[in-house]
Amino acid sequence: MARSELRPVITLRSTAGTGFSYVTRKNRRTNPDRIVLRKFDPVVGQHVEFRETR
Repeated sequence: MARSELRPVITLRSTAGTGFSYVTRKNRRTNPDRIVLRKFDPVVGQHVEFRETR
């Protein structure tokens, strides 16, 4: 299955300033803006917001 420009790989960086990040994919057609997800940061040991970086 070919890689698609419609579903690019994005990096979610922690807003806690730890430098921890997640890598995922998103659909550009349904989510054209930068996404913000609340996920677990193991460095801090709690859930924090992760913002999309480019």
